[in-house]
Order: sequence, then structure tokens, then C-alpha cells
Amino acid sequence: MRDVLAHPYMANSVPAIQREMLDSIGVKTIEDLFVQIPKDHRISRPLDLPPALSERELRRHLIETLSKNRTTEDNLSFLGAGIWQHHVPAAVDEIVRRNEWLTSIYGEPSSDHGLYQAWFEFCSQLGELLDLDLVGMPVRSWGTAAGHALRMAARLTGRNEVAIVRAIDPERLSIIRNYCEPPEMANHIAIRLVNYDPATGLIDLGDLRVAVGEQTAAVYFEVPCYLGVIDHQAAEIAAIARAAGAETIVGVDPISLGVLSAPSAYGADIVVGTIQPLGVHLHAGGGVGGFIATRDEPRYAGEYPTLCISIAETIKPGEFGFGRAMLHQSSYDQREKGKDWIGHSVYLWSVAATAYMAMMGPQGFAEVGEIILQRAHHAAHRLGELEGVRISFPSGFFKEFVVNFDEAGKSVSEINDALRAEGIFGGHDLSLDFPELGQSALYCVTEIHTHSDIERLAGALQKVISL
Repeated sequence: MRDVLAHPYMANSVPAIQREMLDSIGVKTIEDLFVQIPKDHRISRPLDLPPALSERELRRHLIETLSKNRTTEDNLSFLGAGIWQHHVPAAVDEIVRRNEWLTSIYGEPSSDHGLYQAWFEFCSQLGELLDLDLVGMPVRSWGTAAGHALRMAARLTGRNEVAIVRAIDPERLSIIRNYCEPPEMANHIAIRLVNYDPATGLIDLGDLRVAVGEQTAAVYFEVPCYLGVIDHQAAEIAAIARAAGAETIVGVDPISLGVLSAPSAYGADIVVGTIQPLGVHLHAGGGVGGFIATRDEPRYAGEYPTLCISIAETIKPGEFGFGRAMLHQSSYDQREKGKDWIGHSVYLWSVAATAYMAMMGPQGFAEVGEIILQRAHHAAHRLGELEGVRISFPSGFFKEFVVNFDEAGKSVSEINDALRAEGIFGGHDLSLDFPELGQSALYCVTEIHTHSDIERLAGALQKVISL
């Protein structure tokens, strides 16, 4: 008979405790808990796993494995395309590491008063940045936020089709497709992709007018878009959506709002985006945080798919308390019929974003936005001077820009391989997802990049191309 031993880190692996738990719920074995899963979905053979390691051996193995990574700390990086390298003040890290925040889930307002206040400040500060009154707690990612917003629009309008510009992050579009559900599902939302002009990077307004009609629940576009382009037609896009009775949903990088108009200024009804640029480091795996914001109107509040935090006076004059609002429409109250999938796995990042926004203030956002604009455009101009290199959309972009290498006679993959040998991470390869752009890469320049960094990149690219 096989020995059954307790795992040193798992209290409930003690055989006697397991037996007591099984008896209390009326089953004989742990396997009985999985009878609802079809047998052909369960593995019936032993897993081919390597021998178990001791804690000391496992630690050494993990360190050896991780040492193979090449990081942005050791290499100069111009990668973006969804997660960006921005400066995170040391004070933000210090605040986030405090024990008060380190919990897998939150308690009640009475026991977690400071945490609720921090969350309220997050929503308030982000609302100021977006010029909107109602901001929910963050969800897992920008794609998650966009998917939620599109479902909100479908409920608000009673329609089941959305128009989305094709110049979008493929990963984000994949998440959106998941939220819109397959055609076989009862709540399926059809996605209609709208073309963009490969010569300018702007939305094709003619194609948009054809796509939008009485079946359209929402038009979704981003400023700046995935290719970095700032679409100056944003107000016209919103007007086309409004004329058809559709919601206008705009995705935005919040760190751009120190220099760009808030989406509400040009007609956005729902605004979504990422909070990663607001004090969150690059990391592998896990959510990086997405937000949803609207006007504070009952029709929007009643469809919110996230937890909301509210403020109220207490019995003591001048004192305030904070608590959850509209919990009744969440999955905590309605389970599978709720309007949300709660995103508390990224709630810690809201604390980081709160500290970052408080430290920056309006002037700080303006300054960092101006620095990013100046350095990104300088980098694009410098790279455009190289033989065999062309900047696809040389004006009207923020932080990211498309670099074309067709005339260099090399693929982006070849160029990036050679750049890594120089200690540089080149731009994200667009050639597979956007073949109409040829051998192009999406380069990212932020406030962390110096003049010497840009010169180093230009010199390395010149060397690589001339080989």
C-alpha cells in the first residue's frame, strides 16, 4: 500500500484531517469530488515528472533557470506594445511594500479602512486625469477592461455588434473576443473590424460609416492607437457612433493625458485603458491592471462590471468612511448572473498608481508627457536618417512609432537578433500581425531613454543593417 504523507507546507494534506473533511461532506475519496468531470477529460496515466527536489535543490534550480533571462535592467530596451518601461519612483515601491497592503483579498470597510481610502483616492485621482466622475476598481488588464466596456454597451443599447478599429494589439483583441463570446453562446456579440489607412495609421472613416448602423452597440478605438498614432479624427469618430445610437468607447494610455486631451473632451462615453504606466514595474505573468471610467449617470452606474468605492460622512463631524458601492450587481451578490469578473488580483497595483499619481500631480504629468513626446520624436527622426530605415508615420504619435526596414533587405527578426548581441532589445515585430506594413517594428521611447541611449540604438542599427 502506498504511504500517504503530509506535505510540509499544506496543512490539509495530513491524512487524518483529509479523512475528517471527506466524512463531513459525505464522500469516501478525493476522487469522488471530481466525478462530474467526464472520464475522458481526466488523465489516467502517471505524469512524466522529474524526480522531486529538496527545497535547497529546488532553489538552486530556479536560480540557474532565472539566470538565463535577459532583462531590461541589463539591456537597453525599446520594447513596448502593451507593457512599457517607465520610471517608478522609489517612494512608490516603498509604499507598495508596506505590510498593510499585502493581503490576498480585502476585508470589510471597518477593518480595512486605510485600504478602502487608498482605493477611493485611486478612483478619484484617475477620474481627475480622465475628466470623468465614475471610475471603478481596476480589472486584470486593458483588454479585460475593453471587453467589459463592450458588454456594458451591449446591455445599454440592447444591440449585439461592435465596431473595432483593426489597428489594435492582437493580444487585446483576443481578450475582447473572449468577452464577446463565441457565436454559439446566447450572449454573443459580433465584432466588426474597421480598416485603418496603412499610409497614415488613421481610422478609415469611410469604412467606419459603412460598418456602423442600427445594429452597432459601440465603436471602440484608441488614442494613441496600438501603432502609436494620435488620431485627430477622434471627435468625428464619436459623432459617427452617436448618430447611429451607439456608445463611444475609447482606450487610452493615461500617461499621455498630461499632453493630450481627455477622451471625454471629444465625445467618449466609456473610457478604458491600462494603469501599468502609473508606477507598475515590468514583470512576467499576472495582470497589470486595466480601468473603466464613465460619467456618473445612473444608466452607466447600473451596468458597472467592477467594484466601486464610495465615501460617506460618519457620525463624527469632519470624519469620512469608505465602502463598497453597488455590490448588489456584482458576482458577489448575483454569482454567475453578475455583471462582472472581479479583478482583485491587481488591486495592489491601484495602491502603486495612487502613490504615483499623487506624487506626479498635474504638472508632473504634463512634464513627463512633454519629455516622452520630445524624446520619441527625436528618436524617430534620428532613426529615419539611417540608410534603409523609414518611419512609417513620422508625425502625430506618442511614445511608440513604427519603423520600416524593407529597404534594408533584412527582416525584423534578423535585426532584433543582431541587436540583442549588442545588448539592445529592438522594437516589437509587426510583420506577422500587420503584413501590410512590411518588415516593420514598433519602437517605444519613454522618459527613461536618454540622448545617449538613442544614439547607441542608432549606431547599433547602422552597424546591423550594413552587415
